[in-house]
Order: sequence, then C-alpha cells, then structure tokens
Amino acid sequence: MTKIFAAALLMSVLASHALAAGSPRDAGQVVPELTTIQPEIEALYRDLHQHPELSFHEVRTADALATRLKALGYEVTTGVGKTGIVALLRNGPGPVVMLRTELDALPVEEKTGLAFASKVTTRNDAGEMVPVAHACGHDLHMAGWYGTAKVMADRRNGWHGTLMLVGQPAEERAGGAASMLTDGLFSRFPKPDFAIGVHDENTLPSGQVGYHEGFFRASADALEVTIYGRGGHGAYPHTAVDPIVIAARSILGFQTIVSRETNPLSPAVVTVGAIHAGTAGNIIPEQVQMLMTVRAFDPKVREHLLASIQRQLDAEATAAGAPAMPLVRNVDHADMVENDRALTAHLAMVLRRDLGPDSVREMPAQMGAEDFSQYGRAGVRAVLLHIGAVDPAELASGKRIPELHSPQWAPQLEPTLRSLVAAEVVMLTDLLAGGADH
Repeated sequence: MTKIFAAALLMSVLASHALAAGSPRDAGQVVPELTTIQPEIEALYRDLHQHPELSFHEVRTADALATRLKALGYEVTTGVGKTGIVALLRNGPGPVVMLRTELDALPVEEKTGLAFASKVTTRNDAGEMVPVAHACGHDLHMAGWYGTAKVMADRRNGWHGTLMLVGQPAEERAGGAASMLTDGLFSRFPKPDFAIGVHDENTLPSGQVGYHEGFFRASADALEVTIYGRGGHGAYPHTAVDPIVIAARSILGFQTIVSRETNPLSPAVVTVGAIHAGTAGNIIPEQVQMLMTVRAFDPKVREHLLASIQRQLDAEATAAGAPAMPLVRNVDHADMVENDRALTAHLAMVLRRDLGPDSVREMPAQMGAEDFSQYGRAGVRAVLLHIGAVDPAELASGKRIPELHSPQWAPQLEPTLRSLVAAEVVMLTDLLAGGADH
C-alpha cells in the first residue's frame, strides 16, 4: 500500500466519524492529494480557458491533455472521432469504468472580466471570423478530469479493473460522441460497464453535486431553414415575394406550436436563434436563412414539433405565393439523456456517504441537450451529473446569475474544482471496487 493511499484511507476513516456527528466534509479530507496537485490543475484550467478551440478543432487542447496522461502511465490514443482522446489505465481484472470530459468551446466573445479571459478569434467551418470562449465550463471539466486521472493513478493499489478516460470533441455541436462511437470507441477499446459525465451548473452552490434519475436532458434538433422569395426593389414590393415577411409570419406561427399544439405537461421548446437575410434596406432579398433549436423529452412530441414547423413554413410560403417551398435541414441531433435509475441512486448514496449528506441534491430535468446520451444508447449504464459552480452568497442574494453559454458565465473556481475531483474520485473508486453490483 502506497503512503499516499494509506494517508487517504486514514483521512476517510476520520472523516466518517465526522460525518456521524453531522459535520460537512471538505474535498481535501476525501482527497488529501489535492493539497499537492491543486496548483497544477488550476494552472491547467487557466491555460485551457485562455486557449479555447471550436468543435472538431481541439488540437492544442487534446495534445495538452494527452501529454499529461501519458506521463501518468495511461495508454493514450489520440485522433479518435477526429480529435478525441481515449486513455486507459489497466489495473488487473475488474469492471471497466469510463469518465468523459468535453474538449470544445463556443463561438462566444468572453465578457467575464477575468484576468485570464479568452481573447481568441478564429475562422469557423463556414470561413467566418468568430470569437471563441469556454462559456460552458468545459475547461473546468477538463482540469478536474485530469486531476482525477492523477489521483486514480496514484491510488491504483486501492482499486482494480480498467479506468477509461474519454476526452470527447464537439459536444457543443452534438456530434462528438457519435463521431467517437463510429470510430470504434466501444470496439477498438474496452466497452465500459459504466459511464460517468459531470457538468458545471449555475443553479447549485459551488461544489454541490446535482443528480436526476431517468430522463434528465432533452433531445435537441438543430435546424437550418431556407425560405425562398423573389428578389426586387424595396420601393416596388408588389413585384417581388418578400421572404423576410414569410419568415416573420412563420416565427410568430411557431409560438403557437408549443402554446396551442403541445400538451402543457410535456416539455417542449422551439427557438429561432438566428436570421440572415438581405444586404440593403431598399432591396428585397431572394432568400432568408434561419437557425433553430427544437427540444423535447418525448419522441412523439419531437416528431410533432418538427412536422408542425414544416407545416407552418409551407403554409406561409403558399400564402405569399413563394416560388418554392422552404427547405428544412436537420444538421445536428442529440437524443434525450436518460440516466440509469439504479446507478444514479447508487452514486447519490455513495456521494452522500463519502462527501456528506449536504453534498448532493436532487435537481429537476433540463431542456439543455447533451450528446452524452449516445453512450447510454450504445448499451452502457450511464449517468450524467452536475456540479454546482456559483458562490452560495450570490445564489442566496437573488441576483441574476449568468447562464451557461452567455459571455458572462464563469464558474467559481474554488471550491468547485476541488469538489469536482473529490466527487469523481469517490464515484470511480466505488465502481472500480464493484460497488454498483452490491
């Protein structure tokens, strides 16, 4: 038994007595190694934050993580699903447990005011110059993932089986998980018995873990809509067919799909997030492009939403005498995240036991999507959890907390990062000891 693991075991026993008295636990009690590794993982977080990369372009990011994991003794394969990472630590017979992190950032201009804020701009796949920032917390996830990898490597005398670390590209585009699976994630490498993902959360206090059994995240369809008109002079609209008017009427019509066509007890969202048309105020354009997102928890509701969007578009185009019916392309799709109920309940129990009864909170399902869903659909018992990342005083104040994906979002680094490592270490150690089979 290594000295580090012996010390960790002693701290665990002492903390169990503290728990019996109802005392909360600090992450450093659970993972004493944090005292040593915290400067390194915080430095990694700041480096990743300052150098974000868009989906399927996470070359520097993947290299930074792969290099560190190789130094820890992991078998590392890069370029999986284009830019993904798979790192294996084989430690004798036992279960295979997967821990996933995301690599990509968003085309968002950061406005957090942080000293290490991103100033990156790059060309997207359409050739447009866009700002880039980790406005969803993936940099936090990666830093915690690496910290967990380091602790688990040091503690290998205390567990058995195979730890499988997956660095997934393109979560924001909902295509990275599918890309890795298509590239043999569960055939070239061991298929895991369990898969865990942890995401930062702006409605929970820093360090508290949120869980939800069953359907947790909605399905999401990213639509590209092209509306066709007949161009002309803005002074003579009667000689043209204005696609901007068709778009405006369609958008208003979309609002009734949820409010008047969908059961109020079945969550649904239809959002138009972008409209592109025209070059001048006195020119009626020939086309309008719209970008949309559609969310649901019920496959039948999803089908109805998509069919109704097409129906509304076709009706408005017909009414306006458009030369062609609108074209709707479904460019990205993420299935609903369904957390394995028994595994979720087990992990919540383990976290309460080892981190303290107040360390875990049941949370409601969310309309946000996550392609973590693909691992469960591939036949793996999977659970997506959330880690609170907001100062408790700010939550209690009632002030508006920035949403994830906003230019102002920045997780409270501590104690969130420490708690993230502690939670991941606790869950992985339990599963690699056969805890979920008890």
